[in-house]
Amino acid sequence: MDHFLYRDGALFAEDVAIAEIAKAVGTPFYVYSTATLLRHFRLFDEALDGMEHLVCYAMKANSNQAVLQTLAQAGAGMDVVSGGEYLRAKAAGVPGERIVFSGVGKTREEITLALKGGIRQFNVESEPEMLVLDACAQALGVTAPITIRVNPDVDAKTHAKIATGKSENKFGIPIAKAREVYRMAADLPGLDVIGIDVHIGSQLTDLEPYRQAYEKVAELTQTLRSDGHNIKRLDLGGGLGIPYARSNAAPPLPMDYGQVVRDTLGHLGCEIEIEPGRLIAGNAGLMISEVIYVKEGEGREFLILDGAMNDLIRPAMYEAHHDIIPVVEPAVGAEQRPIDIVGPVCESGDTFAKQRLMPPLSAGDLVAFRSAGAYGAVMSSEYNSRPLIPEVLVRSDQFAVIRARPTFDEMIKRDTIPSWL
Repeated sequence: MDHFLYRDGALFAEDVAIAEIAKAVGTPFYVYSTATLLRHFRLFDEALDGMEHLVCYAMKANSNQAVLQTLAQAGAGMDVVSGGEYLRAKAAGVPGERIVFSGVGKTREEITLALKGGIRQFNVESEPEMLVLDACAQALGVTAPITIRVNPDVDAKTHAKIATGKSENKFGIPIAKAREVYRMAADLPGLDVIGIDVHIGSQLTDLEPYRQAYEKVAELTQTLRSDGHNIKRLDLGGGLGIPYARSNAAPPLPMDYGQVVRDTLGHLGCEIEIEPGRLIAGNAGLMISEVIYVKEGEGREFLILDGAMNDLIRPAMYEAHHDIIPVVEPAVGAEQRPIDIVGPVCESGDTFAKQRLMPPLSAGDLVAFRSAGAYGAVMSSEYNSRPLIPEVLVRSDQFAVIRARPTFDEMIKRDTIPSWL
């Protein structure tokens, strides 16, 4: 569910007309719904009710400060994967004890930053990282709390570019090596081994891979405890999918996911952490774009928008689907015809949809890309010297620009001319 609905033929974000925002900020832009962000966070929180737990928002999905503060004030922790994300979380008012540091390539500088600033735990991904983390902690005279990410070799049945739990993926250590690596960690004085981390992929639409992975984690927990390790926290990652196409079957609900956690891990008495990102932010955002031209091609039509692949790269990068709807509601029974929906960037890959059925549209009309709140703005660029597009947050009948569109002068002045020119 989201809070983007038609009223009297016009698309609204909560109680604000999308056309009103477009008039104020220009197109293209992203718009996020506070009510949707909070609803989806609370669904996860309630799904684990009765178990000691923390929902850590995976902020790589959308790291705007206003989004982070909205979730932090609701009680969310943060899952970060870089020093920059760590500093963003702290700037949003999230205390170190609610920040989890994930990622396969943490640098010494990033590790030291988090150790000095405070951290809930590091999710360690390899033996070399473990040694660096131990050295950094000892140099500062502190102990670093860690979980070790295990790769359970479970096929998440998702897109190859967002699968993370199979043996050929770069993430974590093979679960078969876990006892050996945990013994190594226990011998390092700068580390405090507190748990296990697992994350098998993103955009999962079936609970069975979770069940398989968590059953392996439960068995590993018992084994490691018998080896003398104090396993008290299980970080289960995120990855629950969202319905990008409204015609598709709905993915599992957070409550159903929570039941899988209870069934497989509830008997262990561990604190549970989960790290949802897409399901919290994805359906909480739209990208709004204006039609520039309708072009007749050889045997097909093209709807050319002012939004492009540099603004929303998911279709070009992942062959991802986004429902695209007019901001003015089509009449009941309006004719629909197939059309290619493309952007103005000089790449053939700047294509959002091919032969998508759409009602008639003309230059100046607005369209909305649904489910664009996650991995949209954060993956955008200024390719073709196109400015980053604004982000807007709506709460009830109010809206505010939470990232402004830079001017061309601001973009150009970021470059520095060497003295010999």
